[in-house]
Amino acid sequence: MSDAKDYQDKFSDDGFWNKVVNYAKAAGKEVIEKALWLYYTAQSPATPTWAKGVIYGALGYFILPVDAIPDIAPVVGYTDDLGVIGSAIAAVSMYIDEDLKALARQRLRDWFGE
Repeated sequence: MSDAKDYQDKFSDDGFWNKVVNYAKAAGKEVIEKALWLYYTAQSPATPTWAKGVIYGALGYFILPVDAIPDIAPVVGYTDDLGVIGSAIAAVSMYIDEDLKALARQRLRDWFGE
């Protein structure tokens, strides 16, 4: 798998929100929730620069339309995205606090309902 630095320049706020809003139901709650954890963690002033680099690399991969398993493939299309997001979460987990998770849960409720 490529290094996160390969995808950092692919990240943008607009690209992230476009992907999340347009593909939320296809990607599923789990992928979107974890992507939101990373997004909100990157927005936190308490998150160090190195961790933001890891996050933006993972989210850049997530929003890139062409990746290891194309997102248009039914069911399996987001498994590679989840793997990359999961690896980033493992690397920066100490900065993902309950307040950030609550922001993600609220956004999920807004989109998916209870």
